[in-house]
Amino acid sequence: MGVFNLRSVIIFSALLRVLLIVYGEWQDTHMEVRYTDVDYLVFSDAAALVASGKSPYKRSTYRYSPLIAFILAPSSFIHPSWGKFLFSASDLLVGYFIRIILNLRGVPENLSMYSVIVWLFNPFTFTIGTRGNCEPVICAIILWIIICLMRGNLFQGAVWYGLVVHMRIYPIIYALPIILTLDPNHFQSGKNPSITNWNSKQPKSNRTLGPTNILDLNQIFTRSRILFGLISATVFFFFTGIFFYLYEWEFLHEALLYHLTRTDPRHNFSIYFYHIYLNYERQFAVLEKLISFLPQLMVQIILVFRFAQDFPFCFFVQTVAFVAFNKVITAQYFVWFFCLLPLVLPWTKMKLKWEGVFCILLWIGAQTHWLFWGYMLEFKGKQVFLQLWAASLLFFAANMYVMITIILRHTYSPVFKRLLTSPSRKKTK
Repeated sequence: MGVFNLRSVIIFSALLRVLLIVYGEWQDTHMEVRYTDVDYLVFSDAAALVASGKSPYKRSTYRYSPLIAFILAPSSFIHPSWGKFLFSASDLLVGYFIRIILNLRGVPENLSMYSVIVWLFNPFTFTIGTRGNCEPVICAIILWIIICLMRGNLFQGAVWYGLVVHMRIYPIIYALPIILTLDPNHFQSGKNPSITNWNSKQPKSNRTLGPTNILDLNQIFTRSRILFGLISATVFFFFTGIFFYLYEWEFLHEALLYHLTRTDPRHNFSIYFYHIYLNYERQFAVLEKLISFLPQLMVQIILVFRFAQDFPFCFFVQTVAFVAFNKVITAQYFVWFFCLLPLVLPWTKMKLKWEGVFCILLWIGAQTHWLFWGYMLEFKGKQVFLQLWAASLLFFAANMYVMITIILRHTYSPVFKRLLTSPSRKKTK
């Protein structure tokens, strides 16, 4: 890694993304299959609507916060690719934030750069932003929240957390591990949290998150936890309130409520898609839609109570499980955990040869198998719904195998050290 440094990697990554955006313009013009993501066309139409003073929800299938339409408004009067450059810049920012987080945790330079490269030169991730998908913006905000927590800047972390949950509802799954991380043994008034170094040995007592760490009623409602919750909730309801005032129930349904009860009869990676397809015409009851969240909820609780103190790893396994158990899964959802993967690689005991390669090939192979049947259904008109559902089950099994393997090979390492309690404080207890 001697010939590489962060600056050269970022510059090369930026040039690659510019070339892909330019190439995408050419492909859209000259080829039948477009390079640009269909979501970007939705974003652009919504941005043009808000630029002209209209509701972005006049564009059918726009189911995002109006903030995304507002930040893309310049695409209607500067250049249509404005959003692609913005999303790609966020993509680069994710790489920079990965480096900051790993440096804060004392990861060696060469290992840190390998982790940055895993994100910046992953073919899946560098095409997401250049095709016009907004997920890199969300990923950058989530990593910035992690940085704020590690630096003890809880006010700023809470502000950004409230904002990101408003923009994309799925980061709400990180609320519980964040609250558990704000332990009074780590965060005390007037003191910055002490970060555990990458190569330090953890005592056996810190390797599990016992119930006494969580269920001590005297330590649940601490100042840091209450403030973080109040500030993030205030920011969330502030933006939600403004846009509800501007766009009323249409905004609330399309941007928030729709995602809680979403059922999509079209084929997708989810194991639920075939059941939804067969029963879509009878209309699912709201309770039936919500019950499907139970497997997700149970898995989330188990992962959080086991790994919360190692919260970057907790975020990663939470996200993998959340996506795998979701009622609807599209390829863009994979970016949600790809941006967190580099944060856990320095703590894995998994060797690239052979176990790492096997996990990569298994995941890609299961996805490719699904894509084959999806192609046969969508482009060839073959009635292969049953085969496609079987491919979804296989892909789910591959996700679970890879996630469990990563968990078993992970070296559990709480991010923060316990702060020493002063003798005077002990006497008051």
